[in-house]
Amino acid sequence: MKKDELLKHIARTAYNVGFGAKKHFATYDIVQKAPGLISFFSLGFGIFGLVFVLNEFLVKLLSASFVLLGIVGLYISFYDKKKDEYEKIGIELTKLFNKLGKLYSNVKDADENDLVQYEQELSNIEVQYYENCKSDQILFSDWYAHYKFFWQHQIDWINEQKEFTFLRDKIPLSFSLVAIIILIVLILNSNIPSKACGLVLPWFQ
Repeated sequence: MKKDELLKHIARTAYNVGFGAKKHFATYDIVQKAPGLISFFSLGFGIFGLVFVLNEFLVKLLSASFVLLGIVGLYISFYDKKKDEYEKIGIELTKLFNKLGKLYSNVKDADENDLVQYEQELSNIEVQYYENCKSDQILFSDWYAHYKFFWQHQIDWINEQKEFTFLRDKIPLSFSLVAIIILIVLILNSNIPSKACGLVLPWFQ
């Protein structure tokens, strides 16, 4: 394998390993912090309901919010027993990511004749990566992992090979689709065009 090809291979592997580490940390963070946030919002909604005189729609909205928060709490509880495992895997993958960073620097300074040992080192790291990963991740961990990887992590050396773009790489596709759908709904149900189209939803009337 030539040096340029090996550097690209290392960068691709580093992206997978680094993003995998952040995804495991994202699952851990969500499971660790979400119950506290749910309790906070539940308390806030409860106080809001006691202080203000609510119409029928707002009462229903608060009731639906409590039910939704309860479902979310139940879903998160399924991961609670395994949260420490996600943190441990995230730490191990971060160690592999750092090894790949050192390997990348070594390969850049190496002669073509010395690449065989680095290829073997890369192969060993890939084996460890596949052995450590968990495929079962909590909902929205992918969105959070994008933030943690692209906006908190030092990935300039990976970007030398991958050349990340904002919309294609740094923003999750599913997040973009959800944002577009919400924007379309808001536009269709705004006061001026919605009445013309006959698409006004009850809470916009």
